Amino acid sequence: MDRLTIIKVGGKVVEQPDALDALLNQFKKISGHKLLVHGGGKTATVVAEKLGLETKMVDGRRITDSEMLEVVTMVYGGLVNKKIVAALQARGMNAVGLTGADFNLIKAHKRPVTDIDYGFVGDVDDVNVSELCLLIEENVVPVIAPLTHDTKGQLLNTNADTIASELATELSNFYKVFLFFCFEKRGVLLNPDDEASVVYDLNLSQFNEYKAEGVISAGMIPKLENGFRAKMKGVQEILITNPENISTGRGTRLV
Repeated sequence: MDRLTIIKVGGKVVEQPDALDALLNQFKKISGHKLLVHGGGKTATVVAEKLGLETKMVDGRRITDSEMLEVVTMVYGGLVNKKIVAALQARGMNAVGLTGADFNLIKAHKRPVTDIDYGFVGDVDDVNVSELCLLIEENVVPVIAPLTHDTKGQLLNTNADTIASELATELSNFYKVFLFFCFEKRGVLLNPDDEASVVYDLNLSQFNEYKAEGVISAGMIPKLENGFRAKMKGVQEILITNPENISTGRGTRLV
């Protein structure tokens, strides 16, 4: 099997031009097939604020009403996605920007209302990577925005970490997949204010302990839940790190 590296990029790395440039410079150095999944939550929050819309979050997940769905579609599928595609083209990498609706790539359903109504948030049902594999084999770099669809014309906002792990899981049937969750920190930190407190190897029982103690919280929870799920389904390696350490392999490795 050929190697495929999937980079999921989020947090300040997407928001700050210098940080994004550093990531994409490291991304270019990766040998073999590549795919990039991005978030863009803070940009969506800023745009929403300019439009007079309030952003509501629960456990690191965005509540997406109909107006917020329009914002995230514009920001994720348009502004952020195309900036990354253009930046990759400038570095000599032939890239194409996609959402989960393109190629019928990721089908999802609107999350049922239980204690919390998340609005137009999608939970993934099915991933179809046949066309994606054709692009990858042509050395095209797919750049995936965190939007899915329900096959009935409805777009859905879907967690970018979930999309990355679901794609990694499905593509591991065809490639040896290495999944990197890349953000501004060096890895999972025991103390968010201390960059030296990286947990270098993290297993599932440790994660559950840290989560119960509140050491791991907010947006890191879905990232790790998705990572462990992908690891158990055959993804070769999962690393949580920052742009500088993509090439070194240093960070938090899920074991």
